[in-house]
Amino acid sequence: MDENNIKINSFKAWFLASRPKTLIGAIVPVAIGVSLAFNQTGIELFSFTPAILCLLFASIMQIDANFINDYFDYKRGNDKSEVRLGPKRACTEGWITSSAMKKAIIITTILACAIGSPLIIYGGYEMVLVGILCVAFCFLYTTKLSYLGLGDLLVLIFFGIVPTCLSYYVTMPRSERNIPLEVFIASLACGFVINTLLVVNNYRDRDNDQKAGKTTLVVYIGEKWGLRLYLISGLVGEFLMLFVSKSYSENMLSPTLLMVYLLLHFITYEKMQKIKRGKELNYILGITARNIMIFGILSIVSILI
Repeated sequence: MDENNIKINSFKAWFLASRPKTLIGAIVPVAIGVSLAFNQTGIELFSFTPAILCLLFASIMQIDANFINDYFDYKRGNDKSEVRLGPKRACTEGWITSSAMKKAIIITTILACAIGSPLIIYGGYEMVLVGILCVAFCFLYTTKLSYLGLGDLLVLIFFGIVPTCLSYYVTMPRSERNIPLEVFIASLACGFVINTLLVVNNYRDRDNDQKAGKTTLVVYIGEKWGLRLYLISGLVGEFLMLFVSKSYSENMLSPTLLMVYLLLHFITYEKMQKIKRGKELNYILGITARNIMIFGILSIVSILI
């Protein structure tokens, strides 16, 4: 989408601020959790309503997190155009006023809570605690935790374990509600693969982050191991999902399908090695998001066939 001549607080401005490409990281773990439940129940016993609610909740929380990130980074002055390497940010560019963004954060937070509330019917009052933790994560990640090198761990938890296990749990019949080991392993696989997106982001911004006092894991371990972290995260996620697909499907095509992601991950890693720094790494960010989408699709197919 053309980012020139954007009117303040226009639909186009809000669309760009929502960062739709990031939604893949919210949708994939939920879709995989739902697929694991569908494999066990079949269409007769599968609960479609909580599955849809989980997808909507995850998507809106992701948009909420993007708004929060945009607003607080603008307030700190972290997104100055002359030093920023990543995609443009709405408040910094003047596309959206800070007061409008603050209102949008309140609205999306309330909307996410409203959509997530019916999950109490399916998963019990434990869902309230999960919801509170998700909202807290949205605010604390940008304002505090991302500065302490905890981003990768939090991605593993909130883009892996929580959405995958929760979506599986609420879509299963009440009599069969537990979290099998295979589901937990699948949630870790999602977390590791989605973390590749964070690693690219932090690898690109490592110099600016260090100057700003933001100690991401990549800043802590350095350029060489930052590259290796990208490779290792994808590999661990791939091999964990291979184990899950073997547990859920006897079709020999399942592991073969998942190997496509492995090939794409290696190719992307090689490109990342050559680029190393600068705005050119935004290209790696884009194809990493594409790889995650392909991983999600192939994982779902390998579980269901």
